[in-house]
Amino acid sequence: MSHDELARHRICRIETRKIEIRYPRVVGLNARLGIHGAGPTVQVREVLTDQGARGWGLSRKPPEEMPDLTGRRLSELFDPAVGVTAPEALPLDLPLHDLAGAILGEPCYRMMGAAGPTALPCYDGAIYMDDLLPEERPRGVAAVLENCAADWALGYRAFKLKIGRGNRWMPPEEGLRRDIEVTRLVRERYPDAALLVDANDGYTCAGFLRYLDAVADCALYWVEEPFPENADDLAQLRTFLWRRSPRTLIADGERDPDIPLLLDLAAQGLVDVLLMDVLGIGLTAWRRWMPAIAELGVGASPHAWGDPLKTRYAAQIAAGLGRVATIEGVPGSCAQVDLARYPLAEGLLHVPDAPGFGLRLDGNAA
Repeated sequence: MSHDELARHRICRIETRKIEIRYPRVVGLNARLGIHGAGPTVQVREVLTDQGARGWGLSRKPPEEMPDLTGRRLSELFDPAVGVTAPEALPLDLPLHDLAGAILGEPCYRMMGAAGPTALPCYDGAIYMDDLLPEERPRGVAAVLENCAADWALGYRAFKLKIGRGNRWMPPEEGLRRDIEVTRLVRERYPDAALLVDANDGYTCAGFLRYLDAVADCALYWVEEPFPENADDLAQLRTFLWRRSPRTLIADGERDPDIPLLLDLAAQGLVDVLLMDVLGIGLTAWRRWMPAIAELGVGASPHAWGDPLKTRYAAQIAAGLGRVATIEGVPGSCAQVDLARYPLAEGLLHVPDAPGFGLRLDGNAA
């Protein structure tokens, strides 16, 4: 029945728009990259059909590289049980999911199977190295604690701390000491919060084990991308965690993911959580890979940094496919989109029971 319903609709127009995201503060440094700024301008596409239906979502493909899909039946491009079925339509992965949900009158998470909860633990992904800024008069560790306090007031109850200051911004030993200091201070200030750390591949294995040795009593929820993934170093990390912090998870796969390699590492017991980006691999790809992840008995948490819209897509993946213990929160707002339909309270992000992604794109978008 759903396939027949989609077959009634032909694409009549695709509109490309730019919308502005604004963070609550300027976001600073991580181990590899400079100041992340006050929020990006992102590209979205709205897809309209000859029956008056519309759906929209993030879509990175430059306009000059977009194929002309006008006149195509939606059923030729999209299957609710799978996602996008026509390779040329993959740049519209998210808009077509939203459009199909709108036509069928069901949330994307339900279209994907409703295998997970709709109230999801959501960590704060915006705790960067603001202690090192401004360069001419750094604010010190008080800046990190201030950011934690501001985001706690927004409803977060878990923090992901950026570490790896010695990779680029400080001498290695001084950077190591600062990473340790920040981790221990945040744990002291928030004894009941979940703490995650992300080195953005900014450590060597030996250096990261020194860091962990100093914070092993901080009960880290996970360690993310401590160094470029390889089996030998991950085996050393796993052995250390078994001895000193056995409940701490290893999360990897955000940066340039080699998914077969990640699955192999997971099969060896060396990676616990896969982090491929929501937009980087796409929702259809997440739907394709999740059964293999589930078969290995490991978890997932689609990378969402950069844009609070991506947090909402990650929440739909989590509620739809399961296997996601926590999602990445990106504090921020968008004047053209009402994000309040996904309320965050006491660390839980709530997914609305609304068609598609449940987000309305204001007609005033540029």
